[in-house]
Order: sequence, then structure tokens, then C-alpha cells
Amino acid sequence: MASTSDIRKGLCIRYNHDIYKIIEFLHVKPGKGPAFVRTKLKSVTSGKVIDNTFSAGHKIEDVRVETRSYQYLYPEGDTFHFMNTDDFNQIGLQRDALDAPDLLKEGEVVTIIFNAEDNTPLSVDMPAHVFLEVTHTEPGVKGNTATNATKPATVETGATLNVPLFINEGDKIKIETEKGTYMERVKE
Repeated sequence: MASTSDIRKGLCIRYNHDIYKIIEFLHVKPGKGPAFVRTKLKSVTSGKVIDNTFSAGHKIEDVRVETRSYQYLYPEGDTFHFMNTDDFNQIGLQRDALDAPDLLKEGEVVTIIFNAEDNTPLSVDMPAHVFLEVTHTEPGVKGNTATNATKPATVETGATLNVPLFINEGDKIKIETEKGTYMERVKE
């Protein structure tokens, strides 16, 4: 058993007869009344995200997990296939187990979290950022730079995101996977 002081991003807990992963949390100490922790929980079985508030000192049941490195191989419908980089065993995971499936490039190495009790995969942790090539974008309009102007761009995995006007087709860009946003252009 853990308490609310042990809450951190990525912690897996058992709550309402399901296993949830904490994706956001905020410790709040109001001027009047007891402290509490506001959390955003994602179900590892259904992918549903719920908001919940735990009072300070509340006991939570944490789930013992193991992390392993896997390489992404290929998609097949809504199933994504991964290979263990140590023993080369392959597993297939559903699309909702991934946080950002549209940014996953074949050959990318990810961390998969497993329940240590029954060895079932719970979720996939993407790298903090990925490098992808822009496959389609409209040319930027000259003179349209009074503000931070952006335009939509499609990357090699099929995902669409907003990029600055100076990005062209064929450019490699760095993308933050948590928010799915452009970070910078990568020089080769």
C-alpha cells in the first residue's frame, strides 16, 4: 500500500476494480481545509481517462510493474506488433494501449510496462521526442510572419501537426510525443 505522497506520473494503481496509470497529478494545499491530490487517471484496460481527487494521506493500492525495451515492428489493423530487444519474443498490443500511436515509426524502441503479478502488458511509454520527416505541407506564404504563424504538415507516419512556415517537405523535425507538438527542425 502506498499513500498520496507516493503519487507520481506513470505510477500504476488499482482503483475501482481496474488498473489505472497516473498521467497527471497536482498536490493542492488550500488556505482553508485539508490538502488533497488532484489526478488524471488512464485505464490500462479500456484507455478511458478519468479525473479523481484523493485526500491527503489516503491509502492507494499500487501495482508492481516491470519495464522492458521493445522495438516497434509493424501495424496490423488496430494491433501494433513489438519485439523484445533481449530475447526477440514478439507481442501484439491494441491501439488504445499506446499514448501516441500516430507518432510511432517502424524500428522505434519503446518501453513497455508489464504487471509483475501476471505478466500482462499495461501500457507503452514512448520516447520523450521522435525525429520524423515531413512528407506533405503547403508552401509558406511570404510576408505572413507578423505572429507565430503555423501551417499543417503530414509526417512519414501519417500524423498531422502544426509546424512553422519555414518547414518544407523533406525536412526532418523533432516532435514532442506527450503533446504531439513541433519542437525544432533537425539539421543532418
